[in-house]
Amino acid sequence: MSAAPALDAAGIRAFLAEHYPQALDYPVTIHEPDGDALTVELAVTGHMLRPGGTLSGPTLMTLADVAMYYLLLAKLGPVALAVTTSMHIDFLRRPALTTVIARAELLKLGKSLAVGRVTMTSAGDPRPIAHASLTYSLPPR
Repeated sequence: MSAAPALDAAGIRAFLAEHYPQALDYPVTIHEPDGDALTVELAVTGHMLRPGGTLSGPTLMTLADVAMYYLLLAKLGPVALAVTTSMHIDFLRRPALTTVIARAELLKLGKSLAVGRVTMTSAGDPRPIAHASLTYSLPPR
């Protein structure tokens, strides 16, 4: 499945600026695609915390979805209508209140569906804080 990326990190940002500019408000750094994987880093801010002073589940779910969507853009190019059809997430441990690193990996890229996983860690700690499995519906190519 691995090949040269259809979009690099700059290409992903340019696509978002043109078609989905509000996505650029989400404080993530997009790393260069790496084969069938892509890493993004989330700068944690106070409004992402839930009562108890920990990172909220919806923040991690959003991060997983963003990481997988950006990986699909890297693999397929400018495909605005790829949509999440399924997501399962396991919250494994309380994250540190620091940058969260999300590594998305493509498991299967078919004609109409893409399946992948996203593993999230706190910066400086390789132990996963959450793991998500996602399926995307792809528009006809």
